[in-house]
This record gives sequence, C-alpha cells and structure tokens, in this order.
Amino acid sequence: MYAHLNGIVAEKSADSIVVDCGGVGYLLYVSAATLSYAPAVGERMKCYTRLNVREDALELFGFYSKEERSMFERLLSVGGIGSRTAIQILSSLSVKDLSIALVAGDANILTRVPGVGKKTAQRLVLELRDKIDNDALIASGAEGIAQVASSGGAAGEAIEALVSLGYQPGEAARAVSLASEKTDELSELIRLALKGMDA
Repeated sequence: MYAHLNGIVAEKSADSIVVDCGGVGYLLYVSAATLSYAPAVGERMKCYTRLNVREDALELFGFYSKEERSMFERLLSVGGIGSRTAIQILSSLSVKDLSIALVAGDANILTRVPGVGKKTAQRLVLELRDKIDNDALIASGAEGIAQVASSGGAAGEAIEALVSLGYQPGEAARAVSLASEKTDELSELIRLALKGMDA
C-alpha cells in the first residue's frame, strides 16, 4: 500500500521514527540500522515502507533501503517469525552479514540475536538459504565473507578459502552450504564444495 515516504523527520526514539509528509505524521517502526541512517529531527528523509496488518493493529515499518525491506519480508515468510522479531534480527545483523550467514548455513550467528533460539535459527537457515539473491552476496564482497569467517565456524573459513581461490562469494557460499549437509570438517567442506562447483 505504501512503497515509500519522503518527508521531514519529526521524532526519533529507540525503535521508531515519525516522518511528517505534508502535515501528516507517519509512525515507522525501524531497525537500529535504519535509525542510524535517519538524519536529525527537522531534516528530510526518504524511507521505504511495509504495512503489516494484524488482527488488532496496523503497523508501518520503515527501512533505509529496498534490500533491508526485502530481507524483512523474507524473514516474515518463515513460520514463527513476527514483525518485531524480524526487526530485532535486522537490528542485530546487517543485511549483508545476515545474507551470508543464511547461505553459509551458519545458524550460530543467528542465535546471538535476542529472542532467537537454536531451533528458530535452524529454521531460518533451512527456509531462507535458497532465497537469498546471488547478486546481493556478490555485491557484499570479500569483506562480508571475512566477517563470517572471523565469527568462527568452518563454513565461514571454507567460504573465505574459496573466495581467495577466485570464486564469487555467492557461488562459494552456496557450494559450502550444500557441502555442510554432509560434513562440518574444514578440509572436507572445501573439497566437497569444489567438487560441487566443478560438477
């Protein structure tokens, strides 16, 4: 219903902003990332939006980019993930880091998000890892891959190794994701991933 709003930031709080568009103030619930992108009160901002309809309320969510909004919508498609949990995930992880973690099958990173347990994290990985755009991962570059690797886990290290060999981040992440279903040992992950890409 609302694709985006372009107006003056009238208010800012810990988890929301109010954008004044032609004298009408729209309350937008936002992630920590969007809040950090929002300019000071009194300045103009364009914010992408998503209207969430519940039985007892209409909630408008705001995003600094179309990519963040798309990720929010993907998170909502997973059973048991509500709008507040989705915003919490986006407040804890950047879209780039979340995308790489999902495709790499690294549920441990997701369990660091308040309110996300091990089973929920595994469900997120299972349902979303094949829905992440390859182009988005490639655009994130090796820096994002290095961040996954530094967080621990053989999957992240395997992806970093494949990227250093010249493979694209998205291609490497998908291959390691498939290989991780058979093993979690680093050298075997790399071997199986390479075999899968060369097939």
